[in-house]
Order: sequence, then structure tokens, then C-alpha cells
Amino acid sequence: MALYRRVRRSRHRRAPHGAVPKPRTAHTPEAEERPHPRPEAPRGRRQPQPPSPATRTPRPGPAPAVRSAPSLPCGRCRSGAPLPEHGAAARERSDSCYIMSGDSDCTRTSPSAGSPSDNEFLPDRPKYVCTLSPALITKAREELQEKPEWRLRDVQALRDMVCKDYPSLGTCLDDAFLLRFLRARKFDYDRALQLLVNYHTCRRSWPEVFNNLKPSAIKPVLESGFVTVLPRLDPEGRHIVCIRPDRWTPSNYPITENIRAIYLTLEKLIQSEETQVNGIVILADYKGVSLSKASHFGPFVAKKVIGILQDGFPIRIKAVNIINEPRIFKGIFAIIKPFLKEKLANRFFLHGCDLNSLHQNIPPAILPEEYGGTSGKLDTSAWNELLLASEEDFQHDFSELVLPCDSSPHDMLGSGDADEKQCDDSLRGMKPQLYYCY
Repeated sequence: MALYRRVRRSRHRRAPHGAVPKPRTAHTPEAEERPHPRPEAPRGRRQPQPPSPATRTPRPGPAPAVRSAPSLPCGRCRSGAPLPEHGAAARERSDSCYIMSGDSDCTRTSPSAGSPSDNEFLPDRPKYVCTLSPALITKAREELQEKPEWRLRDVQALRDMVCKDYPSLGTCLDDAFLLRFLRARKFDYDRALQLLVNYHTCRRSWPEVFNNLKPSAIKPVLESGFVTVLPRLDPEGRHIVCIRPDRWTPSNYPITENIRAIYLTLEKLIQSEETQVNGIVILADYKGVSLSKASHFGPFVAKKVIGILQDGFPIRIKAVNIINEPRIFKGIFAIIKPFLKEKLANRFFLHGCDLNSLHQNIPPAILPEEYGGTSGKLDTSAWNELLLASEEDFQHDFSELVLPCDSSPHDMLGSGDADEKQCDDSLRGMKPQLYYCY
């Protein structure tokens, strides 16, 4: 009995002073089924309440079927910005040039993959096949930071950057084409992208050179022997580009025709993967260059040419050998040098009339007899035939690489009336120096 009384007293504790005690409830079966009251929440903090059956949101049923959007068509990037198209030529270009590989965001696929009628208009993009020898693969790994196991991944990264940052550039995005720019900048993505943009910007900013650019249009320059490529490679596996300004007659055609011939020669050489890795060597013979010819190569032309060779074309110039240069060349080089980077300026070698000095850089075994070599007379016909036989290839390539008129990529290499006026002013300042050197 005493234990029972203590239990009853513990259940009914003494209420604080002033509080009204709660009435006792009889112990009934209904009270046992009744849920326990929820504890009061502390003051200042809202206690979450469960929604009532009347306000409870019904569970949504199965979502309605949504048609999946097709893959981005040719010429579109992640942002969805369409590439500019100009008539049938742009549509043909999109069928051949903007076909991606792998799981790229720019992959051109049919809205209905199983539709044979749609697949007929999707030609297979050429798959890249490496043609480098094991020795060149090792050289590319050491000098260009090119890893064969990461090669296609790097190409895809550059392709994605083009689609994202320059969706209206209108460039070819094949693996082999983009690989040229990666190798020229040692697989630095940002520098390779800038080189690609400069490549198109240079072509757009100088229409006198790049309009109607094909081998048949420069046939008179090729026949004159102004530019050619020696038939044999040097010990480093590099082609020798021979330029002879004395073969040019200013009254026959302007100097821009010579630049067109040099550009097409470089375009043909860079198609070879061996040239992309090894680079080229330039041999310029300035014998017989007079003041009248030197005056055509002013600062405006010099800035354009150097801009293309340094920052607007994916080729590695390993050496520039100048031979038989007259005193006037000091004035010509004074025009060129301000636009040269230090790395390229250090690769200029002035030999004068000393053939022995030339032979230290280029072995006599690959030089023609005109330069103290043992490979016979200089013959330009073989290279001219090779270049003229590539007429259709150049028409196909350059029709794909036309920039749209409404696109304006930044970081252009300088063009317009202001730059031309500035270069003309510089030319007037250079003329006295040319006359002094002559």
C-alpha cells in the first residue's frame, strides 16, 4: 500500500504556484487509443505542422511523354548559336567540313537515326590515320609535347573551344586540319585556338592576296621561277623553300602575286605531317635586287607578310638563309625587323656571297649548282607541276575556309585604312635609309 501511494504521488506532482491543475481523466479504453499530445515547441521557433488531408498536394502521376530534341546539327555549338550559312556552298560545306567524331557536342546527326533517307545526306568524315614514322613520333613527343595516346583527345578539346568561343568562324574541323595548329603551338590549346582565328583573320583582311587563290591563278609567277621547293630534304628532314626576287619584273604583275605564290607553296607543304613536325627552311637569293624592287616591299606589306608567317599560319620556320644580299638589303631588313619576334629574328642568317657559310647550314649535297651544290641545275618544273596538279584540292579547301561577311572575330592582326596610312608614313621615313644603303 505504501509503494502504491508513492507511485500515485510521483504521477501527480505539485503544480507551480498559481497554476491550475489539470483535471484527472478516467482510465478508459478510448483514452488508450488516443495519441499522446505533441510537446509544445520552444518560444520563438516555429514547429512544422503536417499538412492536413484537405490541403495535401496530390502525388503527380507519370509525366507526359516529351519528344527528345535531336542532336545539334552541323555548324552548331553548345550555346545553340547557328553557324552562318550562305546558299548552296555553305550547305555543301556543312556536309563535308563540320562532321565531328566521337561524342562531340557538335556532332552532326540525323533527327531520326534509323531513317535511311536522312543518313544518305551524312557522308562519313575522314578518320585520322597517323602517317608519322616511329622516329618522328618520338620527335613530336619531345619537341611538340604530342602524345599519341592523347592526340585525338587534344583535337577534340580544340574543336570544342572553337564551337564554344567562335561558333561563326566557318572553319574546317577535321582532325587532320586542327592537328596542324596544335603542332604549330606545341599542343597549347589557347595558343592553337588563337592561331586558328588569326589564320582566318589574315585571309579576310587581305582580299588582294586571298581572293581567287588557286595555283592556276599564279601560273605566271611559277613559270618565272620566283618560288620553288628543292627536290631533296636536309638532314633534319625539312623542305628547302627557295625564293629568288630577281626573277620578278614589277611591270608584269604586282608584288601581291608573289605573296600568293609563297602562300600556296606553304599550304601544299603543310599538308604533310612530316613538315608539320620538322618545319621548313627558307633560302632567299637577293642577287640583282635593285632599289626599285625594294621600294615595293614597304612596311605595310612587310607587316602583313610577317604577321602571316609568325602568327597566322601553322608552320614552323626553322631557319631563313639570305644569300647574295646587296647593301640595299640592310634597308629591307630594317623594315622587317621591327615586326619580327626575337625567336624568329635569331633564325636569320646573312651569308652574303660566302657559299661556304651557306654550306654550314645547308649541305652542298642537296643544293643546286647555282649555290655551290652537287645536285645538278635548279629545276622548277617539277614543283610547278605538283602544285598545278593540286588545283581541285585547293579549290575544295579554300571554298570551305571562307569567312562570313558578318562575322568579326576579335584579336585581328591589323587591317584597314588607319594601319595602311601608318605604314605609308613609316615608308616615307624609311626611303632615305634605303637610298643611303644603296
